[in-house]
Amino acid sequence: MGWISQIFSRHRRYDDISASIEEHIAERADELADQGMSRKEAEQAARREFGNAALIAQQSREVWQWPALESVLSDLRMALRRMRKAPGFAATVILTLAIGIGANTAVFSVLNSVILKPLAYPDSDRLVAVWLDAPGAGGLANFSEGLRLSPSMYLTFAQHNRSFEAMGVWVSGSSNVTGLAKPEEVHTTYISDGVLQTFNVPAAAGRWILTADQAPRSRKTVMLSYGYWQRRFGGDAAVIGRTIQVDSETREIVGVMPRGFQVVSQDFDLLIPLCFDPTHQILAGFGYNGIARLKPGVNPAQADADIGRLLNVWMDSWTNGPGEDPHFYETWKIAGAIRPMKQEVIGNLSSVLWVVMSTIGVVMLIACTNVANLLLVRAESRQQELAIRTALGAGRARMAREILTECAVLAIAGGLFGVGVATAGLRLLVAIGPAHMPRLNEITLDTQSIVFTFALSLLSALFFGSIAAFKSMRPVASLAQASTGRTTSASRERRRGRNLLVIAQVAMAMVLLVAAVLMIRTLGALRSVEPGFADADHLQTLRISIPEQLIADAQTTTRTENAISDKLAAIPGVSAVGFARSVPMDEVEPAWNNIFIEGKTYQTGNAPLRFFNYVSPGYFHSAGTSILAGRDINWTDIYGLRPVALVSENMARESWGSAAAAVGKRFRILPSQPWQQVIGVVEDVRQNGVNEKAPATVYWPAMMPNPFVTGQIEPQRMITFVLHSSRAGSEGLMSEIQRAVWQVNGELPVASMQTLGELYNHSMASTSFTLVMLAIAGSMALALGVLGIYGVISYSVTQRTREIGVRLALGARRGQLQWLFVRSALALTGVGVVLGLSAAAILSRAMRSLLFGISPLDPLTFAAVPLMLGAAAVLASYVPARRAAAVDPVEALRAE
Repeated sequence: MGWISQIFSRHRRYDDISASIEEHIAERADELADQGMSRKEAEQAARREFGNAALIAQQSREVWQWPALESVLSDLRMALRRMRKAPGFAATVILTLAIGIGANTAVFSVLNSVILKPLAYPDSDRLVAVWLDAPGAGGLANFSEGLRLSPSMYLTFAQHNRSFEAMGVWVSGSSNVTGLAKPEEVHTTYISDGVLQTFNVPAAAGRWILTADQAPRSRKTVMLSYGYWQRRFGGDAAVIGRTIQVDSETREIVGVMPRGFQVVSQDFDLLIPLCFDPTHQILAGFGYNGIARLKPGVNPAQADADIGRLLNVWMDSWTNGPGEDPHFYETWKIAGAIRPMKQEVIGNLSSVLWVVMSTIGVVMLIACTNVANLLLVRAESRQQELAIRTALGAGRARMAREILTECAVLAIAGGLFGVGVATAGLRLLVAIGPAHMPRLNEITLDTQSIVFTFALSLLSALFFGSIAAFKSMRPVASLAQASTGRTTSASRERRRGRNLLVIAQVAMAMVLLVAAVLMIRTLGALRSVEPGFADADHLQTLRISIPEQLIADAQTTTRTENAISDKLAAIPGVSAVGFARSVPMDEVEPAWNNIFIEGKTYQTGNAPLRFFNYVSPGYFHSAGTSILAGRDINWTDIYGLRPVALVSENMARESWGSAAAAVGKRFRILPSQPWQQVIGVVEDVRQNGVNEKAPATVYWPAMMPNPFVTGQIEPQRMITFVLHSSRAGSEGLMSEIQRAVWQVNGELPVASMQTLGELYNHSMASTSFTLVMLAIAGSMALALGVLGIYGVISYSVTQRTREIGVRLALGARRGQLQWLFVRSALALTGVGVVLGLSAAAILSRAMRSLLFGISPLDPLTFAAVPLMLGAAAVLASYVPARRAAAVDPVEALRAE
């Protein structure tokens, strides 16, 4: 580290050299004086003999000097001195840059944490999600996203594949935990053998669920998430080996997974083994998420081909029951659709974040353009200084370097403050981001984000500093002209440069405002869609799960649910109660199957697929879903196991032409099953969100015969109640709901108590997040654009004070002068709008997947934004224009 000490001790060394030279000269003068010379003559002679003392001192100093470093340090001192002399200017620039850099850093941190970083699993690039394509299975919208696996598919693929090191399936659900405190419903992920081997993440305590734990009739085991372990057991290591009651079954706790571990993107409290008995599996049951770890050197396309090879093995090994043709699935045209795990985790959020990053990047460009304009104005005020320095021999390159150094200091200072802005921005992003945003717990301001911050700072300094530096390298006015300020042509050139920067700001603001208004229009279009329910903020929902181990009998299960419904209806303020297997937008995975319409002929297994829901009497009335024809299900239908059902309006129209025509018609699930009669038609419900089409749906009674197992009655064990009440969402109502449920059965926990309005808003969280981010970016762009216009017009008024005085003296009206400057602002804005239109059209087309109900080239948007910018230009120019009109011509001419 000797060179560092040399840098900081160089001034002492320089002083020592000067003192040594003076001592040497003094000694020689003493010798000459001793020889008879006068003291003055002796000193003069000694100095003549020694030579140029200053030159020798400089040459001696160069032994410890780094000329380039000295020059840089000199530039830094000059930059800091200028900032100290103009604190207002420095603060404005630093604040502008801090906001722009901080916003970009915050969004980059999210982008980096969610998209760019590898997943938090060993060798995560080899992890894949196992999906299937089924283009021939018409009728289900979600098949466009992929077909999940059945247990028999998993058993076939896991045993016979050549592409995977490990493979498993999983499904999320919920369980009731009792015996620890009050009954509690927890998030459960059910996993097959191969899931933990695929992720290859060691347990934080205890061990994994093993293959032996997943054999039929094996002992019951469970693993805990780190969060549940801490919350329920205080992180006690002695919990391993203890037992808990899960869905009225005793399970041994064998391990705890580490902090932050998720199954793909699914949070959980408990991991429970799936026990698939091969002797009881059928072909169907496509409800399981497949995951696998590819062997080294195997890519997804090769794995797809391997899956395709195994489909015939699967159809040859299993059946759906006696008389069923296992090869009818060939009509579905099933094929492998392996996806990288990161794609599975991130989903369509990637496009949202890239759009947001692009728009925030444009804000940064606008901020840099604004700073460049400030620097040009400042450079104009330094014309006399630059002229003097040029007259004294200063090189233009040196002056340009000084300006770039000052810009770098300002940008780094902006970056330092930007880190604070980014920290606050990250908190805002996490707060307003979609609740289901993947990898939310991994979002941090890490080293890569800090490096990005300072790289962005230096790039911004290079961008706006190069403009000012380029201007400084152009011929400077003569000292006489700079002293008098009469540099008309140069001033016109500088004014042209500032105008071009303002035009660029307006063009970029045009792009961002178009994007923001398109998202506002999209949200308005979404809000105008009829979702299939009414008065959502007054609809309280809650979920109840009745495990078979608690109540085994189907009739008793349904009567318990009926009793709970009656208790809830008796709560003061509750006007209607009903329940269903799933309610709109609750993200519960729907059941589905083929529907064969009476009187229509189908190729084997080629009947359309429809979604299923299971409802109680009064459910549609509670949810505000209209029954368009026929009647609702009643309890007599349910307890009498009558073969009845309701259908959605779109299914009625597709199958029978109209809602009225559907009533009384019949259909069935399998050709070997008895017919079911349509007793009613209900309005279409946007089950998966208002931006998704309403699926064609069959509404079955809450209890009915199992179509696949003769003689078996099937109740709905996990249901969601809907209560219509003016007290929805209140703490008092929730407490009364819990007491009402426990009056029927004290071991049933109440879960997911939220209003349907909250579910509705949650379904639009991604759109709302994009809207908020683009609105923030658009607002910043508009504000910076207005400041740019204001600055240019205000400075123009200052520079043209003499001209204004002459015009007023010659009889110009003050209104005409005001319009002169307003017109100038509108002209700049008009050029910027024209230039921004094409860029806005390109961005809006890139946003097509984020829009709903409007065209990317929406005429109203592309007409409103220019008007908005025009109004902003008028407001921005009005104050300086009014100041111009208030100039006293006598004072203006006297000052000249």
